[in-house]
Amino acid sequence: MIKRYSYQRREFITLIGASAVGWPFGAYAQHPPTPVIGFISSSTPSRDAAEFTPLLNAFHEGLNEGGYVEGRNVAIEYRWAGGRYDRLPALAADLARLGVKLIAATGGLPSALAAKAATNTIPILFIAGGDPVQFGLVTSLSRPSDNATGVGVYTTDLALKRLELLRRLIPGLATVALLVNADSNVAKFESQLMEHGTRSLGLKLLVLEAHVENDFEAEFALAVQQGAEALLVSADPFFTNRRIQLTALAARHKLPTCYPWREYVKEGGLMSYGPTLAWAYHQLGLYASRILSGAKPSDLPVQLPTRFELVVNLKTAKALGLTVPPIVLVSIDEFIE
Repeated sequence: MIKRYSYQRREFITLIGASAVGWPFGAYAQHPPTPVIGFISSSTPSRDAAEFTPLLNAFHEGLNEGGYVEGRNVAIEYRWAGGRYDRLPALAADLARLGVKLIAATGGLPSALAAKAATNTIPILFIAGGDPVQFGLVTSLSRPSDNATGVGVYTTDLALKRLELLRRLIPGLATVALLVNADSNVAKFESQLMEHGTRSLGLKLLVLEAHVENDFEAEFALAVQQGAEALLVSADPFFTNRRIQLTALAARHKLPTCYPWREYVKEGGLMSYGPTLAWAYHQLGLYASRILSGAKPSDLPVQLPTRFELVVNLKTAKALGLTVPPIVLVSIDEFIE
């Protein structure tokens, strides 16, 4: 049972069917007045369609609020990387060649950087987990320059907050592991952040690196072998798209784990702390409607989350033999039982 306020979204069943196969751009060319959005994601529609639907719904809700409805007065070209970041540059370049009105780069920093490299004229809307200024997407949050703006969820910077939650949940915690995507742009930054944080707290840090999903088994086994008592999972789309595997491994190895998104906890993960992904996609849809109406990216400040949610799966906590202390209980925004 999930106890929470439910943000209402309309279902876009036909959207998923269309996105999985991709709509031919030639069909849109017959109707020049209809603007076309390029939508690029690191995800996989064929496998993750049902899981990705709420995020697409949120994006469409934002578009609809601005007066744009797919199939009526706007068209969308979808490009999916299937979890392969090396495919993103070619997909972004393809959208740029098509001359879309704007590119919505979703699925993390790699998509945004690929779109940024593909064009310096077509407006780009991004969702970035790291600092958009630090990674060169914009020069300023309040007045983005060039052709990019979007949403900065800053979930990488929340790693230390997740560590603190694990410390409160696990008395005497001495060794913690961090799982990062070795091919990610933010892996080095996140590892350094955690190394500094754990050192200041007198904790031992074990950094686990995964290049492909076949690495998961070995990295979890290494964590247990090295005495890790808890695990933090990086906010990388590579992991988010494989959250069912990761939460199952954490349960099998009885490793208390804190995740960046509530989607993990719905799959049986112990807890998560961060902003909501649906909020970020909704903001992206709103910004897309404003650009379609004539706004420039440089006039739209990068949106930042104002609310973060702590979600805990009480059934998983019980299975791990953990008692949620009162100091954590009063901070929980959502219980999953």
